[in-house]
Amino acid sequence: MIRAISTHVFLEQRLHPGLLDALASGGAEAIEIFAARHHFDYTDRSAPRELGNWFRSNNVLATLHQPLHDRAHWSRDLSQTVNLIDPDKSKRIQAMDEIKRSLESADFIPFESIVLHLGQKGDTWSPRALENSLSAIEHIKAFAGPLGIKTLIETLDNDVTSPEHLLEILRVGHFDTVNICVDLGHCHLRPNGVEEALTLLAARIRELHLHDNQGVKDEHLWPGSGGIDWKKTAELIAALPQAPIGVLEITHDLHETAETASQKAVEAWKLLGV
Repeated sequence: MIRAISTHVFLEQRLHPGLLDALASGGAEAIEIFAARHHFDYTDRSAPRELGNWFRSNNVLATLHQPLHDRAHWSRDLSQTVNLIDPDKSKRIQAMDEIKRSLESADFIPFESIVLHLGQKGDTWSPRALENSLSAIEHIKAFAGPLGIKTLIETLDNDVTSPEHLLEILRVGHFDTVNICVDLGHCHLRPNGVEEALTLLAARIRELHLHDNQGVKDEHLWPGSGGIDWKKTAELIAALPQAPIGVLEITHDLHETAETASQKAVEAWKLLGV
């Protein structure tokens, strides 16, 4: 597994090269940039240029997490506004435009992939959800492909992105080059969800989101702070046919510093045996 960490741990701060240095010092071989305008302003070309210079000077891979909000100002209480499969067509178009804006930062940052969300928490499976998912993936894939960016679909806490439905989406759409990011914290909210996802989706897994919870709500805790059996999970990950990028996607905390995040990342890698 390729060691990676998401800048989500510093979501309340403006992202800058000093924070990337701290994540790399914790052993990260890849960094997933969480696209939120107050954190990483992809609409201001100076921000991607600054980070792009850092990635070109360091032997660290870059990946991108799609924006979930289209607001320049953010708070913990802000609800998701970017939804690729919203029932409202105008909102789907707005979501697509926002994600494409974030992808334009690839002019400066050499992203390997982008992780997409299909829907929001609790969304149910339906023919309309399937149709909107197919359309969204096709459009993003067509935009990201020429930039050299691979498209990954994340397992969320909803029925649209259950392992079975993700495989159905990829099959119906003939998306042979689109793969999956399994979010282990989200999967843990389903009975036996971690093992099921890592088993059923094994051939299509290219990235993992690594975080913990007690099985009740999505807490994005450091591995070992919740109820996931990480020893068993590490064995399942080691058995995957292709070594994935394993991204520590940890909740933002005002008390978290660059130094403490780096130290905790080192401990997390030890727990995972990488």
